[in-house]
Amino acid sequence: MQILAGVLNLLQIATEEIIVAATRKKTIGRKKTGKKKYGSAASKKVKKVMHERKHGTLRSGRSKKKVKSRKQAIAIALSEARKAGAKVPARRSKSGSRKK
Repeated sequence: MQILAGVLNLLQIATEEIIVAATRKKTIGRKKTGKKKYGSAASKKVKKVMHERKHGTLRSGRSKKKVKSRKQAIAIALSEARKAGAKVPARRSKSGSRKK
């Protein structure tokens, strides 16, 4: 009986060590700077554009085709926010954005 209790105790300790190591590993790669990437004006623009997309009134480009993709709607909103001077990070380069 004592052997079984000892084994259970060891298993519990090992499990706790694995959990601690996993949480430590997750936080090592992240940097916290405390600064927001996007300004409030950009957030408002995205909210407005997503509302338009849901109602089917969002159009894109010269062809004025209806936007159906959520990602495309967000890209349009961020582009408009950049033009308006809102705090938005620069676009990713076209060559590095696609994964094969």
